[in-house]
Amino acid sequence: MSYYLKIYTADADFPECWSSTVGDRNIMLSENYFRALQASLPANMKCFMVGFYKSNELVGGALFQFIDFIGYEESMKDSSGWSLKSFFGQLFIKDVMILGNNMLTGQNGFYFDFSKISVKNVLMLLDTAVNKMQSEIRKTSLIVFKDYQEIFAEQFKGKEFKAYFRFSVQPNMKLNIRENWQTFEDYINDFSKKYRSRTRAAKKKLQGVEKRELELDLVKKYQPNMNDLYHNVADNASFNTFFLAGNHFEKMKENLAENFRIFGYFSEGKLVGFYTLIINNIDVDTYFLGYDKELQKEKQIYLNMLLDMVEFGITGRFKRIVFGRTALEIKSTVGAEPTEIFGLIKHNNFIINSFMKILFPSISPKTEWVQRKPFK
Repeated sequence: MSYYLKIYTADADFPECWSSTVGDRNIMLSENYFRALQASLPANMKCFMVGFYKSNELVGGALFQFIDFIGYEESMKDSSGWSLKSFFGQLFIKDVMILGNNMLTGQNGFYFDFSKISVKNVLMLLDTAVNKMQSEIRKTSLIVFKDYQEIFAEQFKGKEFKAYFRFSVQPNMKLNIRENWQTFEDYINDFSKKYRSRTRAAKKKLQGVEKRELELDLVKKYQPNMNDLYHNVADNASFNTFFLAGNHFEKMKENLAENFRIFGYFSEGKLVGFYTLIINNIDVDTYFLGYDKELQKEKQIYLNMLLDMVEFGITGRFKRIVFGRTALEIKSTVGAEPTEIFGLIKHNNFIINSFMKILFPSISPKTEWVQRKPFK
């Protein structure tokens, strides 16, 4: 049986069956998402979609992202203007190719119809795609396979992956929504007394702040404010590989419509915070957010956002909320639990790559944190 693949740079080139075969399975591989991405990419990122064919039948798709670091070192600096990460970045890494999505946490990099193709052939095709991208698009310093749960990560043991270093960094925080949570009050009632009191106290602190959903017209109106609030959060991160384009939230809403939700928090008519969600079938994926740093301290805006995300998931009858890999401890206070995720990484300089096992823990150390358990 012959296999082949095609590289796509625009959703208009996708075959008619793309949605039914790939896009409907994961919205991060859909035509609408790819269109939004291409219309609002970070300045240092390029994206490509790859279609995998068995004879002439589409059996899978994958997202590749190329991220440049040359001339972008400021995104890797900490508050002192220098960090170990930026040192290694400038010394060893000018760019990276990621099989996956660096803008979200989770296994959103590819989908295959496993009723039509074996795991062995999927791995062969992924390796073929990586080599094709490196030869036809460009060769990068690093190649990364991003965010796989252990059961699938265990499959990458063939000789074609022998040069890769397998790593695990921060876990993906997820909340499975229980069947008995018909309302937000049901959810709170499953908390221990300590966390029920904490939740009610946080909700009281938000008095005087109005929350409302933003449709496309309001997203366009408030986008400059949203970008400022987003940078309040993003600029404080010790390590960023990109910053969102100024039109990103508008293009996401324009293309994903009801599958992209934006909620704003207003104090005295002024936007002081917002969060965004991507609806991915039965899951809700939390996306980018921003807030006023001073009001955050006074009103506990971030904790209230997390609680509001949970309420959205419950009232919408979703199965799970995917919170991602940042702010692990506070996310555990709302019931999210860690799922370990893995990746593969390889440097195209074989000498540097031979030291990857030593270098990687130094440039991407795990954060120590305490998991909270709010439920009875």
